[in-house]
Amino acid sequence: MTLLSLEGVSKRYRHGSRERLALRDVTMSVAAGEVVVVLGTRRSGRSTLMRIAAGLERSDEGRVRFRDAALGVRSGVVGRQLCYCLTSFSSMEGDRVLDHVGAPLLACGASRRVSRERAFRALERVEIEQLAALTPDELDGSERIRVAIARALAPEPLLLVIDDPTAPAGTLQRDPLLRLLRSLPGTGGPSVLMCTDDGMCVSGAERLLLLDDGELRTQVDTPQAEVVPLNARRAGA
Repeated sequence: MTLLSLEGVSKRYRHGSRERLALRDVTMSVAAGEVVVVLGTRRSGRSTLMRIAAGLERSDEGRVRFRDAALGVRSGVVGRQLCYCLTSFSSMEGDRVLDHVGAPLLACGASRRVSRERAFRALERVEIEQLAALTPDELDGSERIRVAIARALAPEPLLLVIDDPTAPAGTLQRDPLLRLLRSLPGTGGPSVLMCTDDGMCVSGAERLLLLDDGELRTQVDTPQAEVVPLNARRAGA
């Protein structure tokens, strides 16, 4: 089942008298159970694509549909069935990590007790429940992105959109973070759409899309690497 589809999407930005085309006639989709990675360099249009896919920004041309209905006119989708990972934290959402993770649930009408319970389960799911009582200022880069993922998972969406997840993480934290994202669809969680400029992020994704200068150049299958067993005699030598 197709969750998200973009058809002929274009986006322009104006800076004074100059106009820049950020996306040009982009067509793509994300199906249930998929992890889709958009690979592109800085200023390729990848962040714009993520914001439009998540319903945070409107395209100038083309159509964006979620579960076969126009995203812009469906209520109860953005922030509920379709969630974007925000790594910024507003003091209006509370003092502690648990408050920030539960904030989207309060916005959806959940009680404070329910929002705190579901927020804590989301923190457990991303393996950082021990950070619940910390303030956002106490988090390092890798912890901040995990809190952002937990906050996006708390409403139990069908699709999670994340922009460059490994950028704030150190080298040692990158692989566990990617394993977490890849595991979500297979453990009852949402499909994942993410963008990156890191070629190491594409392993394990169902599909890889290459974005260059606002255009999707090609789609590449990314099969799992074959695991070759060690020669027992050599391994014991």
